[in-house]
Amino acid sequence: MEPATRIHVFDSHTGGEPTRVVLEGGPDLGSGPLSERQTKLQRDHAAWRRALVCEPRASEVLVGALVVPPHVPDCNLGVIFFNNVGVLGMCGHGTMGVVETLRHAGKLQPGRLRIDTPVGVVEAELLEDGSVLVINVPARRCLRQVPLQVPGLGLVHGDVAWGGNGFFLVDDHGLDLRREQLPALMGAASAILQELERQGLSHQVGFEVNHVELTGPAADPANHGRNFVLCPGLEWDRSPCGTGTSAKLACLLDEGKLAEGQIWRQESLIGSVFKGWMARRDGLLLPHIQGRAHMTAEATLILDPSDPFVAGFSRGA
Repeated sequence: MEPATRIHVFDSHTGGEPTRVVLEGGPDLGSGPLSERQTKLQRDHAAWRRALVCEPRASEVLVGALVVPPHVPDCNLGVIFFNNVGVLGMCGHGTMGVVETLRHAGKLQPGRLRIDTPVGVVEAELLEDGSVLVINVPARRCLRQVPLQVPGLGLVHGDVAWGGNGFFLVDDHGLDLRREQLPALMGAASAILQELERQGLSHQVGFEVNHVELTGPAADPANHGRNFVLCPGLEWDRSPCGTGTSAKLACLLDEGKLAEGQIWRQESLIGSVFKGWMARRDGLLLPHIQGRAHMTAEATLILDPSDPFVAGFSRGA
């Protein structure tokens, strides 16, 4: 019988949203660009991915982060993010989780890190108060107020935006963004996502629009807005979503409702907050997202080949 495989993992949460980081011992993906290695992880190592972030060793809300050598020469590390159904282009809360994990493991050097990701270079910095600043890839609003007739919900309008992942941001959904309304929010966002897929909106904009972000007023007057984000795999983001906040900032700036450098405090469904603003760096207008991650566990996962569920299982894939 083959011996069991052991994988050392570091778990954290950022604003309530969990991240599982693998610093070493992941599958051999070669040394090419991160986008190519991401494709290899998706195509050739689905069982490894599910084993780490799906039942019975995890829950479907968990996001994984595989740390790999970078391809871009001046980067400190590379990261590929993944979830219960596949890979992600970028992950803001997960980047904060990676930085906190590196600090916990004694591998973090002072100053900013340059992180190679499948969608471009991201910078991150551990600040004195323990929070993490993420300088994301450029974000943009691609389509404004696209009408969408959604079965069971009616006519809604959404902005299509890129923040490292593709988003459809809806304000006129008519729902209260409260935890007590979670079943209704899940139903509405899922129906919107299904209709987006049916209409093939991703083909129109050239990237996968696979996140639905319902937006509305903040519950806390100290904040500026609240969101509910449905991610690929039909799990909702407990944090304010780093790439979703980046997409929101791009829409606000394009609408003239946010100035460069002006702070926007984005609130999640559970009340956690990311602070975000748009600022220029090297001639590019980039989203800056600040939040905090906390370590929750350091563990060794055991993948026993005699286990019928060694590869994990997911309702999505």
